[in-house]
Order: sequence, then structure tokens, then C-alpha cells
Amino acid sequence: MTDTLRTLTEDQTADVLALVAAATEADSVPPLSEATLLHVRHHEVSDHHVDLVIGSGGEALGYAHLDMPGDGDFSGEFVVHPKARRRGLGHALLDALLSRSDDLRVWAHGDLPAAAALARAAGLVRVRALWQMRRSLAEPLPSPAFPDDVILRTFAPDKDEAAWLEVNAQAFAHHPEQGGWTAEDLAMREQEPWFDPDGFFLAEREGRLIGFHWTKIHPGSLGEVYVVGIDPGAQGGGLGRALTLAGVGYLKDRGLREVMLYVDEDNTAAVRMYSALGFERWSTDVMYALPGTATPALS
Repeated sequence: MTDTLRTLTEDQTADVLALVAAATEADSVPPLSEATLLHVRHHEVSDHHVDLVIGSGGEALGYAHLDMPGDGDFSGEFVVHPKARRRGLGHALLDALLSRSDDLRVWAHGDLPAAAALARAAGLVRVRALWQMRRSLAEPLPSPAFPDDVILRTFAPDKDEAAWLEVNAQAFAHHPEQGGWTAEDLAMREQEPWFDPDGFFLAEREGRLIGFHWTKIHPGSLGEVYVVGIDPGAQGGGLGRALTLAGVGYLKDRGLREVMLYVDEDNTAAVRMYSALGFERWSTDVMYALPGTATPALS
């Protein structure tokens, strides 16, 4: 039975999170994005989201999420419980997502062979790849070198949200996920157990925010370059590199063993910078779409 929902009940939330945990353990990669997991955990209600649940005997065996922003830039992702695979549930969830939009793009996390085979069977083609890159923190790390007129400080909750959202929107104006963050998206993450303003660095020039590096710490001694953004008018001069190093240095000082980040495969400038700092590709997330449909424009 497939249920189409605008939000999940408490029991369904617990079932979906258990399903995600089982799939993560089986595949060694989380099957859903952070944004979708936040939607699930916070019972977010919106006309721009749809949840699909396939269940049996009160247990979630399959889950799909459809994101439908007002600009029509639809995207989806789904997961099937390891014990329920090879029964056609993945095909059913993918068909249900595709039935809602011909322009839909679908994420497959980890670029697993089964996901690639399912995409081919549905006539989908690869339109985007997101790399996860990692670096050991046991290796030496260069010191950040900021321009003389730039001041570095940390994020102040209940004070810096509006300025941060403005710079984030400008820095990622052409990015299909990050650039559309709202005050609610930021507030949701500020409520997460991992949120730490001491690891959220802001660069200012003459009192104006021009760049940032927000770090994140995962279980298991893994840090993350969560997001680095630069005001387009302040790009150049090595500010992005300096902010990256400041955040990575903070994670190293916390005693973590490794740091990760995500970067689009075709963002050659960023890939080149991260590679020069010792990051190497670890895994790949792939976005699929029907041939001839629009692909997201990236900065």
C-alpha cells in the first residue's frame, strides 16, 4: 500500500528513520539528503513537499520525498528497505515521483549500481554529479591568510541570521539547493544537536559580511566543510581559501581525524582548490532526469 502525504505522523516518522538507518548500514551511504531528513524529523508541512510511503504490517518498506518549490524546479529521492528489495518497490516509487512532473530530477546517493540500473530502466540519464571529498586531519595544514582589511569572527545567533541569508542567497544565486534557503531553513538547522556557532565563521569588511564558512561535526570524529560562501563582489584575493582553512583548522583543533565536503563535479575551480588543500574524492551522488529536460544551472 502506498500513502501520499503532506506530512508524516509520529509513527511514520519513526518508521522512515528506521528504514533510513537500515539502508545506510546496508549500503554504507545515507540514502536521503540532509534537507529531506530534516523535513522528516521536523514534520514539516508545506504545499511544496510530498511524502510517499509504502508499508506492510505497520512497517515502512519504501519512502520517497518530492520537493516542489514555487519555481517548478522539482526534485525527488527515495529509499527501499534492504529486506524488501528486488520486489519492484523502487520502480513503484520512481514511477510515482515521475508521474508528478516530466521535468523531475532524482537523486541517487552513492552512485550505487542498483540505482544506476533502475535509472536506465526508467529511461533516465545522468545530468549532475556531486562529489564527496575527504582529507585526513593528521596531515599538516596551511595557516589561513586573510586580506588585511578582513575581520574574522563567529556567528551570533539571533543577530546574524538576516545578513547571513542575504550573502548566502547572493553567493549561491545559481545553485538549485543552497541558494534558496529561507529563514525557516536556517532556524531548523540552528535547532539541530550538531549546531555550534563557535564553528560558524564570518568574514567582515568594514562591518559588512562578505563571506562565511559553516562547519559541522558528525559522529565518529568526522568534520565537514558544511558550506563556504563568498559575496560575489568580494571574490578574489584568496578569501575562499582562507575561510576554508580557518574552518578546517578549527575541526583539526577539536581533535577530529578527518574532514569531508561536497562539491559539484563540474565546479572545476572549487575542485582544484580543494584538491590543492589535500582533499580527494571519496564518493559520488548522481542526479538523473529524463533526456531533454532542463538541468540545474550551477555557479
